[in-house]
Formats: sequence, C-alpha cells, structure tokens
Amino acid sequence: MNVWHSIKWSAPLLALFALAASPAVPPDIKTLYAQKAYQQVINELAKLSPEAMASPEVRRLKIRTLLKLGNPKGALEEYDQLEAGLKQDDIPVLREVALGFIVVLVKDMRDQMRGAAYTALKEIDSDDALPFFEDGVSDGSGPVRVLAVEGLGRSEAGRKSKRLRDALDDQAGMVKARAVKALGKSGDQSVLPLIESAAKDELATVRIAASGALLRLGRKDAWDQLRQAVDATNPEDRAEALRTIAELNDHRGAPLMRPLLTYNQPSVRAAAARGLGHLHTKEAREAIEKLLDDPVSPVRESAASALADLGDQDSVSALTRKLNDGVFTVRAAVVAALLQLGQPYEAVAPTVRGLVQHNDPAARSSAAFALGKAGKRNRQGAITVLSGLAGDPLPGPKIVALRSLGHIGDRGIASDLKAALHDQNEAVRATAAGALLRVLSVERSL
Repeated sequence: MNVWHSIKWSAPLLALFALAASPAVPPDIKTLYAQKAYQQVINELAKLSPEAMASPEVRRLKIRTLLKLGNPKGALEEYDQLEAGLKQDDIPVLREVALGFIVVLVKDMRDQMRGAAYTALKEIDSDDALPFFEDGVSDGSGPVRVLAVEGLGRSEAGRKSKRLRDALDDQAGMVKARAVKALGKSGDQSVLPLIESAAKDELATVRIAASGALLRLGRKDAWDQLRQAVDATNPEDRAEALRTIAELNDHRGAPLMRPLLTYNQPSVRAAAARGLGHLHTKEAREAIEKLLDDPVSPVRESAASALADLGDQDSVSALTRKLNDGVFTVRAAVVAALLQLGQPYEAVAPTVRGLVQHNDPAARSSAAFALGKAGKRNRQGAITVLSGLAGDPLPGPKIVALRSLGHIGDRGIASDLKAALHDQNEAVRATAAGALLRVLSVERSL
C-alpha cells in the first residue's frame, strides 16, 4: 500500500496539499484528484497545452499528484520548472517534495534505505513525522526499530503514543531500552508500572534504562539500582550506567566517574570521560586531558569530546597538540572539539584539508561529521568544505556532509541541499531532504 494514502495528516500539512481555487486547474482534473484517481490526473494533465501546464497552480497539482504516486524524482523535475517560472522557491511545495524523497523509502525492501529514511525523518522537528515513526516500530529490522523509537521519543506527542508502549515488548533489548528511556521523559506517571516491570528485565541494558526512567519520574529509590550498575562486573554495563547518569545530569555521578578514568577497560574510561564532560565537572579537566594520550584511540576521541563539553578554553592547547594524532578519527574528534570551543576555523584548516584529501572514505566522513560541530563564529569555513564533500564520489561522505550541513542550519546552504536531491543514490537524496527540511524549519522559526 502506498504510504501516502494511509497517513493522518496534520491540519497545516493538509493545507499544503489542498488545491487552490484557481481557474487554471480544469474542474474535471480537480475532481479526479479529489477522487484519488492520481494516474488519471497525470494522463489528463498530459493533454493540456504547454501554456496551460506553465500555470503555477497546474504545475503544483502535478507535483502533488506525482508525490501521491510515490514519484518524488518526477515531482522534483516539475518543481525545478515551477521555481524557474516563479524565479524563487515555493517553500511549502519544496517541503512537500523533500518529504516525498524520505517517505518513498520507509517501505523499501532494503534495511539500509529504510534506515536512511528514518534517520532523515529524525531531522524534522514536526509531529507530521509521527505516523511514520509509529509504523516503524513494527519494522522487521532491529536497528530501524531503534530509529523509529528514538523518533517517537523526540516529541511530546510521540512519547504519548501507544506504539511506544508496544515497543517495551520488543524482542531486541536495544529497542526496549530506547523505549524505556523515551517513556521516562514523558512525565506520565501512568507508565510507572511498565517501567517497574522493565527494571526486572533479564537484560542489564534494559534494567539500567529503567532505573534512569524511574528517577526521571520521581522515584528516588531507583538510584540505588543505578549506583550498583556502576560497579557491575561487565564493563559494558558499567559504561551504560555511567552514560545513563550523565543523561540524567545527576551530579552524584561525578565522584563515581573520576576514579574510573584510569579503569582497565577502555569503554569504561571513555564513558567516564564523556560523563564528566556532560556534567561539566571542570575540576576533572586535567585528568581528562591525560586521556588524550591514552593508548586506545576511541578513548582519545571520547576525551576530546568531553573537553569540548566542558567548555573550558584552558583545554585548547592540549587539544591543539593532538591535531597531529596518528589516527584520523582522533584528529577529526579534536577538530570537532576545537570548533565546538569556538576556535577560528583557520586553527583546524590544515588538519581538515588532510582528512578531506584522504583516500579512505571513512576519513572524509569523519571530517564531515566534525565540521558539523561548527558554530556561528567558525562555520563559514566549515560550510565551504562541507559543500565540497557533498559532491564526494562516494555516498558515505556525502551523507555525513549533508547531515552536517543541515545541523549547521544556515539558509545559504539550501541550494546545495536542493542540488543533492538530484543525486543518483536514494540514501543521499533522503539525507539531503531531511537536512533541507531541518534548514527550512529553522528559517521558519526565526
């Protein structure tokens, strides 16, 4: 079934799809559209003269009909002509076209493409994505269900969804844990019995998530169980407990994290550093800086990110020294940290140049992700490089670059994102669409 037919659209989005009462649209074609005879609409439009088809209202009708038929590429071709005729963007219609590139993939047979679609939907700050996330909770792929649950957890309406509660019965622990965390943020006391049940789950990750959710909902006694998880035998459970405490912004965790900066398991050291950064424990700065020389590269990356979260300019010199780290993912993490700390783009430009020119596409992707951390003071240089990476010969770096462009949120990048809608790769097109919708949303809210 075509996903466009089964959506309960919100009033604002329905208004975008409504046909204007313009004489330029022949009444019989309007009637066919109202009857959802979309292929017949296309057939009848093909019979119109070039002059009639040049009418903006007729072209808008064709765009919306093509979207209903699941043909966003055809709709984009028509939109390009509409824009050329108007000599400016038609923002409401552009939003519809962008959304079309995403929703066409939510039922794709390939897990990767559905994942790209739901990742793009998470970029949209609108309850219009809610029906898609609800549908995704029953997807056959665990990672896709995680994305859907995370999407529901991003909005108040999503956290109230029955489908989110259904996810507590998911066979995959990672899905259940995400659902528990989202419900904990709902503030709804009626979910307490569900969370209490999850606190007895056989999987430690679910129990830890439940402890955090119970604390959010006012159950102070849940701290004891979460505190015990910090001392768990399994280092991954320890790390998960530290991450949960950091997410709660519970400063009782700082004294627990400090000694774990030297723990023998890298994942615990990394989680402790990130946790202290998230909690803005500035007295731990020097201890975290020492981890920039940790023998394990993911720990060095976590240390850089933690120092960025601390926001202490005294870390700039220690971070700058690691721009020459032997591992490109660490160099990228340091670039991200320095940009996040507001350092001039010129300070990281040589390192970025080396990453962008690297033969390994993972290095270029790392650079693209790092540049997404740029702020108002240093984003212009980042935007220039990201625009170039959006034309990378491989889809991986393109996708990360487009997503970072969307996060920077500058209206001036809309042309780059629109151009990427023409890419041959479907995941790239969906990512560009999500980034474009995000940018347009930011512009609308200003």
